[in-house]
Amino acid sequence: MRNATRALVDPFIVMDVMEAARAAEAQGRSIIHMEVGQPGTGAPEGARAAVAQAIHTDALGYTVALGLPELRARIAGLYKKWYDVDLDPARVVVTSGSSAGFILAFTALFEAGEKVGLGDPSYPSYRQILKALSLDPTRIETSKETRFQPVADNLSSELAGLIVASPANPTGTMLDHAALSELIAACDARDIAFISDEIYHGIQYEGRAISALEVSDDVYVINSFSKYFSMTGWRVGWMVVPQDHVRVIERLAQNMFICPPHASQVAALAAMDCEEELTTNLSVYAENRRLMLEGLPAAGFIQIAPPDGAFYIYADVSDLTDDSRAFAAEILEHAGVAVTPGLDFDPVRGHGTLRFSYARGTDDIIEGLARLKRFMQARG
Repeated sequence: MRNATRALVDPFIVMDVMEAARAAEAQGRSIIHMEVGQPGTGAPEGARAAVAQAIHTDALGYTVALGLPELRARIAGLYKKWYDVDLDPARVVVTSGSSAGFILAFTALFEAGEKVGLGDPSYPSYRQILKALSLDPTRIETSKETRFQPVADNLSSELAGLIVASPANPTGTMLDHAALSELIAACDARDIAFISDEIYHGIQYEGRAISALEVSDDVYVINSFSKYFSMTGWRVGWMVVPQDHVRVIERLAQNMFICPPHASQVAALAAMDCEEELTTNLSVYAENRRLMLEGLPAAGFIQIAPPDGAFYIYADVSDLTDDSRAFAAEILEHAGVAVTPGLDFDPVRGHGTLRFSYARGTDDIIEGLARLKRFMQARG
């Protein structure tokens, strides 16, 4: 069969690592998962109970394309609670995970061939979704000095858009209000559409994550129930768009996705009332972060920076390898710990970096660090 060139995207390497780890587990091996950004907890109890009840009382058929009105209103209320932003629920679009939000945003905002900037290292699927939509992902090389975030001076007038994540994947760094404001103003001055990926909001340790909506209404914001709300496999997220873009997104969503999964929307609505359970999850991440910041240097991974949020540590391992993919495979084989090669996040400099996730239970983190220490000592 013929094959479109835009379909020839790179693999999502972390998913390949997951599969290798699964194969090892199928052979009876014990694997500690530090590769995937997935909470070790499931959906909150209240969310699961709500779905269990809905299965018996509701047909759970199509919803309207923009999502359940009560869920959209509840999400708008979250912006008042977290950011003191008064948000019209009409601007909230419920999506089939943040991935659908990216597809809708990129399709609505950009013409084929246009350049969209992303600060590397960055979430790899930005790049691959843009390629699949015949857009041009334009790499912006960031540095430790800018906390691996793009700055206004990086922006070129050739860009049609910029996507920024705070807290970021894989580094966990955040933009404060001044830095975010400067970026949004620079984009506005150059007619560059600004997309804010806020999927890790709610998971922060140093200060508070700032929403782009605190700075401007003329932005796209994308978020999800996957991380803070611990609902990765439910595939439900949301986006907030300017008022005059709602109908554009609605028409696209109707045709591309019909609607987000009804059962997942029921679960998401209930999850928003499970604050006590979610706060407990956050305390686990905080303890895991403390253990990682102590344990990774003790194991020999010394070039790391404390993350402000999310649940990742991005490590410079260029003193240990120039092939992060082979190094990750070696760690999986000999230590029984799955980690992600930096090539997933930075195709140029990622040969010398690894990402460690600490989203699992604390016992797993303790055991994983012990395995890494033994491995590195044996490696010499």
